[in-house]
Amino acid sequence: MKKEQVVNCQFSVWYPIFKKFTIKSSILPLPQNVIDYLLDDGTLVVPEGSISSQQTHNDSSSDSEADDDVQWSDDESTETVKAPEFPEFNAKVLEAINALGGRVFPKLNWSAPRDANWIALNSSLECQSLSDIFLLFKSSDFVTHDLTQPFIHCSDADSADPVISYELALRKWSELTPGGEFRCFVKEHKLIAISQRDYTQHYHHISKQEASISHSLQGFFRDHIQYKFLDDDYVLDVYRDSCGRVWLIDINPFGPVTDSLLFTWEELSSGSGLTASQAQDDMPQEEGPAFRYTTSEVTVQPSPCLSYRMPRDFVDLSTGEDAYKLIDFLKLTKRHQEAEESEGEA
Repeated sequence: MKKEQVVNCQFSVWYPIFKKFTIKSSILPLPQNVIDYLLDDGTLVVPEGSISSQQTHNDSSSDSEADDDVQWSDDESTETVKAPEFPEFNAKVLEAINALGGRVFPKLNWSAPRDANWIALNSSLECQSLSDIFLLFKSSDFVTHDLTQPFIHCSDADSADPVISYELALRKWSELTPGGEFRCFVKEHKLIAISQRDYTQHYHHISKQEASISHSLQGFFRDHIQYKFLDDDYVLDVYRDSCGRVWLIDINPFGPVTDSLLFTWEELSSGSGLTASQAQDDMPQEEGPAFRYTTSEVTVQPSPCLSYRMPRDFVDLSTGEDAYKLIDFLKLTKRHQEAEESEGEA
């Protein structure tokens, strides 16, 4: 994997080429002050003017409920963190969101904040405002990787890094069934392997429709993708809907920066050890890509993004999502302080 290949896998590079075969999207340049905000390790403060009216209503309701039971400190010495302002960028984002139906899936040049969905409402990456996007981006290691070290696994590490113009990609929100997502590995313009994208679950329809799914994905690759992308080696994320139609979701570099899922990079790089299907290892293999999927409930694995999560109660406290948990926490803290004061006086 070379730096040029990583550059070619940027969303704004491949989207114009395959626009007809993927989800409708908008691309907005990221101003430098927004990049600085995303990389700032300070307190997470949502920019002013970026909160939706629904969020404002919910926050006001929670505040009024909390005020009924808690005596807030009147100490004016507490330092207030001023929220940053991006009025022009916010206006462009809201315009793009409205043009895409009011709900979007956000990502940067390469990555979406999939590792941060635990912090979002209903654990979803659906966004309706700039504050939704910032909350996900500021909590995502994947996004930080895009901004700080996109070329970390490249073989030509000694060469100068290409200049990157960072962008926000907003994709029209689509309800995709995880069982319809697949990752396709392409080497030297040839589709060599297909993996179930969500390998943490067993989907019965995949084993029943294995031949049909493989045929659909190969046909889509041959008719719309092969020889049209800028590189010989790359990785496709595709979606096959209930009607058997295939859509392009993403293009990733062919290398360790991309999750190899049910394969290993050693297998994919050398081409050895690849079999047409996990479910048919004892049968003669036909020509075509190796196709692997989770074959039974016994082989189900935990999600690789679990390691990025925090306890639910901690999230509720830190975001103020559950006002009653915050009230209980404050009461507990107050009782603990009063107990310490009583012990000190004794």
